[in-house]
Amino acid sequence: MLFNSNAFYVFLPIVFAIYWLTPPKHRWGVLLVSSYYFYMSANASYIFLILLTTAVSYTTALILEKTENPKKRKLCIWTALVVCLGLLFFFKYFNFLSKSLVSLLKSVSISMSPVTLNLVLPVGISFYTFQTLGYVIDVYKGRTKACRHFGKYAAFVSFFPLLLAGPIERAEHLMPQMEKEHSFDCDKAIRGAKLIAWGYFKKIAIADVLSSSVDIVYNQVTNFTGLALGVATFFYAFQVYCDFSGYSDIARGVACLFDIDLVNNFKSPYFAASIKEFWGRWHISLSTWFRDYVYIPLGGSRAGTWKTYRNLIITFLISGLWHGANWTFVVWGGLHGLGQIAERVWNRYFPPKKERGVIRVLVTFAFVTFAWLFFRANDMGDALYVLAHMFDGVTRPVEYAKNCYLAFKGAGLIQSTELKLVFFWIFLLVAHDFIALKTDVAQWLGRFRKPVRYAFYFALLFIVLYSRQLGQYDFVYFQF
Repeated sequence: MLFNSNAFYVFLPIVFAIYWLTPPKHRWGVLLVSSYYFYMSANASYIFLILLTTAVSYTTALILEKTENPKKRKLCIWTALVVCLGLLFFFKYFNFLSKSLVSLLKSVSISMSPVTLNLVLPVGISFYTFQTLGYVIDVYKGRTKACRHFGKYAAFVSFFPLLLAGPIERAEHLMPQMEKEHSFDCDKAIRGAKLIAWGYFKKIAIADVLSSSVDIVYNQVTNFTGLALGVATFFYAFQVYCDFSGYSDIARGVACLFDIDLVNNFKSPYFAASIKEFWGRWHISLSTWFRDYVYIPLGGSRAGTWKTYRNLIITFLISGLWHGANWTFVVWGGLHGLGQIAERVWNRYFPPKKERGVIRVLVTFAFVTFAWLFFRANDMGDALYVLAHMFDGVTRPVEYAKNCYLAFKGAGLIQSTELKLVFFWIFLLVAHDFIALKTDVAQWLGRFRKPVRYAFYFALLFIVLYSRQLGQYDFVYFQF
């Protein structure tokens, strides 16, 4: 069930009404049942995977808290890691590893046929796997206590707003909210409704409109060359941002309707003045997860310069692979790891004179956008084609721009009224993110008179409703 589907528009009000009409001590049950129904609407058979992951992590955490025997504790933590990661690797990476191994053997003149399985990737498996593993590791480290109520723990794992694409919540933040009895907070619900509206604006009015243009280019890259490839990559930078951050905003807003707070997953990432800062603003729940459970256990920055660089590369390569079973994602992750290393070396010899500057922001955005081409490309062949031909004719600027115009006109994109309008919506998004650097935008809007505020909200609603009839697209991160 997609957030932007008619089914969800019916589902949410029903769950909202049942939740607040149910006695407080039983509301966790409403969330659990509705979350399982929400997940099963995509593929009912895969409910057994989330049940198995939930049961294993729940049981393991209880045993870890009860025993002090080091060997038993290690056995427990390894059991959870093997089962949970094993399911993830089997469904997500089995075919990828099989094909990669065959390709490697062919390079040394050993011919084999890959063994592949007809598997459908369970939606959300990467997210709930990391959430449960984070919980078990935190119990193992003594950072949080094991939950003794299986139902409430299952609601923590399967909470429907974050189930399919995060954010990846920590037990210490979300679990207490699952265990307490809630009372309706009107102000919080209104704040949630505003977040939902802004999320739909980003997803439907910007991401979905850009998606059609990006798909036309990237699904047949050999038909395009020069600036057309660059413009499509630029479009994708905003498509993937609005798509994923839009989902996160909707998820946070929906959670607010149930008096539950989720972490803010995005904080104006394209205004970052460094790659390191970008990862402190982009997909924050995932970047902090990799920092705490991969980078720091590897040694972090405590073991000297070269080992710090090694740890960065390993962490980002794993992060890239987490995003998908394709070498393009690994390259994308490796680029960000190398970018952070290059940044550290540069700053050592040329320390920045000020924390933030327009040039630094633009350079960071250019690097991030360039790396997105690997993230979006269907395979390495397409990625290398874009890389090789993106700058064809750049030494002749007028012809470079003209060829782009003709290519887009031939593909039917120039005539698109919606594509012209989307630039205004992107300007509104950039203005929002700029204001958000220093203040809460909702509070900032609250300073205006009611007619101005309501005019803005109704305009936002109109834009979303108008854009929605243009087409409906899946969320990008559902494939991960």
